[in-house]
Amino acid sequence: MKLNSVYSIFITLILHTAGAALPVVLWHGMGDTSDGIQYLANLITGQIPDIYTYSIQIGYNKEMDYINSYFMSVNEQVAMVCDRLRRDPKLAKGFNFLGFSQGGQFARAVVQRCSLPVVNLITFGSQHQGVYGIPKCPGSDKTYCNVARKMLSYGAYMGYIQKHVVQAQYWHDPTKEETYRKKSIFLADINCEREVKPIYKDNLLKLEKFVMVLFTNDSFVQPIVSQTFGQYVPGQSSKVLPMEETELYKSDRIGLKTLNEQGKLINHTVNGDHVKFTHEWFIDTIVKKYLK
Repeated sequence: MKLNSVYSIFITLILHTAGAALPVVLWHGMGDTSDGIQYLANLITGQIPDIYTYSIQIGYNKEMDYINSYFMSVNEQVAMVCDRLRRDPKLAKGFNFLGFSQGGQFARAVVQRCSLPVVNLITFGSQHQGVYGIPKCPGSDKTYCNVARKMLSYGAYMGYIQKHVVQAQYWHDPTKEETYRKKSIFLADINCEREVKPIYKDNLLKLEKFVMVLFTNDSFVQPIVSQTFGQYVPGQSSKVLPMEETELYKSDRIGLKTLNEQGKLINHTVNGDHVKFTHEWFIDTIVKKYLK
């Protein structure tokens, strides 16, 4: 058994031997707040009454939390959260990390960069290979949608926009792969598009489970397969590649292939729109399987 697997199992055994459930950290998505996902924390504590839950708020109040989900550098957010989680004594012996929509790839960045004792990482509708499209598009007028995303792509990689518009930092234009690799200050880094950083892979491989939830009728994430590391075939924006056929997977530069071969990479599918699921599904599929 590899050392990374022993490490994760050791942490889990210590906590369960002590009769305590692992704490849970939650990171909300775009246009939401820590208060907005409190109902999920309540669902978790309803099943595991003594569990410690921590919902990430970026800013000193919920209004700033909302604004920062659009306009604060993701790299700064990740650094802030790393420091905050590292300082929390209740998380020192290990925790599970749930990320919703963009909060999922931000949570993954925390795992990769910060060497924290995360046991299970669970992402819901997260844009792991970025997005190339506007929410709720394409609709009935595909021509309008194509024009709009070309306009977004024109500005997305400008320095000022990259630094200050959150969604530009995971904008992935498949027709401008070289520009994306050079100019993306967040996604291209955590996916090791410019430089392979071994610590990113090492830290992901410490996970006991990396769980990804894909929403089949998602009208926000384009392409939908980005939620499970799929992407558009480079050079165009209609055909997609599943995770296993991407260069990111085949090169194993962040450890996806190894995790999959070890049975640690888990996919769940929900027949619904973006991050839309029932309380019953969340309890049965997530809480009972991964949080106890």
